[in-house]
Amino acid sequence: MQNTITINVSNAGKKFGREWIFRKVNLEIKPAEKIVILGLNGSGKSTLLQSMTGYLSLNEGAVSYTNNQQKIEDEQQYKLISLASPYLELIEDFTLQEQIEHVHIYKPFLNNLSIAQVVELSGLAAHKDKFIKQFSSGMRQRLKLTLAILADTPILFLDEPTTNLDATVIDWYKNMIATYAMHKTIVVCSNSIKDEYGFCERVITMEDFK
Repeated sequence: MQNTITINVSNAGKKFGREWIFRKVNLEIKPAEKIVILGLNGSGKSTLLQSMTGYLSLNEGAVSYTNNQQKIEDEQQYKLISLASPYLELIEDFTLQEQIEHVHIYKPFLNNLSIAQVVELSGLAAHKDKFIKQFSSGMRQRLKLTLAILADTPILFLDEPTTNLDATVIDWYKNMIATYAMHKTIVVCSNSIKDEYGFCERVITMEDFK
């Protein structure tokens, strides 16, 4: 299915207390564009990403989604996006298999992939009956990335995607993006770890919005 969704960020600003995290952010992200937002820890890149997903509300400005220039209502936007981030919680008392089944209820997987296929692609099939609370931080991150990349959505948000991943799993991540996500719009937040965003063609720096 062709990706026709454009994201517009207009004069966006967010503050905590009296301090502005960022201001006057103006971005147009075109369908299937791949962009990376670079910044040090505390620079506001995750806050900007959360504002773009609707997870946080802005203090000024707006984020809008359009499909062929037709505005998409805010309450419909969640259907268009998938997200992997450190602050996204998994359900501790679910097994790997149950977590994947649960997500599938709300968002279908690409190419009608079955639950069993998603388990296999995660590289965690040996742990499918293990509870999430028994997972290492690396296994949790791998599962979050699997669910986000394989969701049948036109937009993929990735916040520091290689956190807690070793070199072998970083190769798995890059292969998953190359195989299953290059038709999507992708927005990556990164501390300048090239492995996270080598596929991005456009760089945005948080320092520009201070």
